[in-house]
Amino acid sequence: MGDYESKLKSKAMDYLCEAVLSLKTKEECYRFFDDICTINEIKALEQRLQVAKMLKNKKTYLDIASATGASTATISRVNRCLNYGSDGYRIVLERLNSNI
Repeated sequence: MGDYESKLKSKAMDYLCEAVLSLKTKEECYRFFDDICTINEIKALEQRLQVAKMLKNKKTYLDIASATGASTATISRVNRCLNYGSDGYRIVLERLNSNI
């Protein structure tokens, strides 16, 4: 069992994952996230993914903070996840990059 599984694994989390995987369009994603998250939660998720993308593209912390408004603590946390996390960012970024 991966570290992420020991921290997150539950029937409720399985249900959430199944819910996200059931979404088929961007419109459905907008609707779901609008209902399930606050605007601040959505913006935080959006920001972290942009930070991860910029880190992968070798941007500096200063450039990332300026472009995204992320704190150095957030940038550092995302960087730590990219380097030592569960590979979630890597999987998503590679798949998004291959779809361009």
